Amino acid sequence: MTPQPTTTDHPVLRVPPADPAVAAAHFAASLAFHADASDVAAALATGGDPGFVLLDSRSAESWDQGHIPGAVHLPTSLIAGQADELLDPDVPVVTYCWGPGCNGAARSALVLAGLGYRVKEMLGGFEYWVREGFAYETARGAERRGADPLTAPVGAGACGC
Repeated sequence: MTPQPTTTDHPVLRVPPADPAVAAAHFAASLAFHADASDVAAALATGGDPGFVLLDSRSAESWDQGHIPGAVHLPTSLIAGQADELLDPDVPVVTYCWGPGCNGAARSALVLAGLGYRVKEMLGGFEYWVREGFAYETARGAERRGADPLTAPVGAGACGC
């Protein structure tokens, strides 16, 4: 019989999992702050009011390179001065930037929350929107790439999460 490693030697369990009630509170809080690209796409695909405004907080050059159809363009540096002109304070805002390596969506969400908006960040940003095979717009027009099999099931309507 092979000896089992002790928890102090275990790379995963060296720090034990949280109490279930603590874990539930953590994950509920996480979902209150985040949405993923698939859920945003599903909400936008209904054709009706999705119940939120999608906000692209990147530069004009980034917006022209590609953005999500229907998104409002408001770079982070302009939010404090222009949010009240473009956003309804009674409608939640979902922010996005480039991708998981960029914290622009979190910074824009912080500014919006400070102004009194209810806000979530779209995990994965524009990168994962494109990688999951959703349509996007560029300065040249509408575009779409096939789904990356590492991020979304190819040919399937949903990942089943």
